[in-house]
Amino acid sequence: MLRIDFVNTVAFGGLVLFVGHGVRRLLPWLARYNVPAPVIGGLLVAGAMTVARSRGAEPLQFDTRLQVPFMIAFFTTVGFGASLSLLKVGGPQVAVFLLLSTTVAVLQNLVGVVLAAPLGMPPLFGVLNGSVTLTGGPATGLAFAPAFEAAGVPGAATVAVAAAMVGIVSGGLIGGPVGTLLIERYRLKQPQRGRSPVSSPELATQLIEASLERANIDEPPPLAAPQGEDKESYALLKALVIILVAMWIGSWIGARLTAAGVTLPAYIGAMLTAAAIRNLDDVTGWIGLSQRVLDDLGSVALSLFLVLALMTLRLWELAGLAVPMVIILVAQVGLIVLVCWPTFRLMGGDYDAAVMGGGLCGFMLGTTANAMANMEALVDRYGPAPRAFLVVPIVGAFFIDFVNALIITACLNIWS
Repeated sequence: MLRIDFVNTVAFGGLVLFVGHGVRRLLPWLARYNVPAPVIGGLLVAGAMTVARSRGAEPLQFDTRLQVPFMIAFFTTVGFGASLSLLKVGGPQVAVFLLLSTTVAVLQNLVGVVLAAPLGMPPLFGVLNGSVTLTGGPATGLAFAPAFEAAGVPGAATVAVAAAMVGIVSGGLIGGPVGTLLIERYRLKQPQRGRSPVSSPELATQLIEASLERANIDEPPPLAAPQGEDKESYALLKALVIILVAMWIGSWIGARLTAAGVTLPAYIGAMLTAAAIRNLDDVTGWIGLSQRVLDDLGSVALSLFLVLALMTLRLWELAGLAVPMVIILVAQVGLIVLVCWPTFRLMGGDYDAAVMGGGLCGFMLGTTANAMANMEALVDRYGPAPRAFLVVPIVGAFFIDFVNALIITACLNIWS
């Protein structure tokens, strides 16, 4: 058996990550359902290791000491996205949609807990097949897996990935039909056709960024880069240092809360610290944070965290858990379909609200990318929905992960 140290493990993971990107290009349906490249590559390695284990061999042993730091770094950047100023920019509908999404996340966990007992599983097994992996996706599921494992949920990491993959596929499959049903049922079809000027995910992002600039949220740093320093390199260095500082302070906060008997995942302290720094900077402008640079660093950390976690996944632990998982996940998909109707009504009962319903299916079962793809399909057929393309990405990309982490932490403390 070949043992690989932590530096070489990250290098190997990087190669596996790009294998995942290559597979996505070869199999377009994976990209269509927004299955992340790190998940594809990592599962390929996990599958190969499982086959080798079944034959009595274990060819590689990875040193994943950097997995947790990458995970904390990603969720720290999620904390930096929790800007109250951004919530104000989106207006009342963003607040309403966030409240609805939060309520649905709580309902997902309650449905999971209610079904877990008659299936002979602990309550936290239901939570793991609830907002942890559906609203949260594979990253949140893998981040919380050690806490769920410690609380008595067998094979938590493997269950988390399996549930998240079912959610991603389901969110991509049902969002379009649900939105179409709402539009056709209430005759909301718009007369104009073709692509909206803000319909694509890229242009929706540009709209959000323009709104931020109007609100003076993401202004250039008040202090220019020192003479002789490249502006982009300086911004990157500043963002990296502030992430590390938030992780440092957060580790101290997390240790104090854990000592007080509060069950927390490793990243909660850093995420809360990052949110505090973000909102302080919004008010004072002392640091001049660029959310764009922070998000880029977060994406890198997320990709490496996912691929490292998935390479070492013990797929054989799913044996005996498949039936309870399927029952709970079918119920969860049904729940999301049902809540689209009150969401449609509460968001205004108009065409944009119907498109938001399709988006809700996407990110409450899969990812924000699923939500954008669902809405893209609807506007290509029925016409522009600019309000939907402002509200859904702000909630799905910036706020729901932050709120969901707090909900999951509460569930861990209730049912541990």
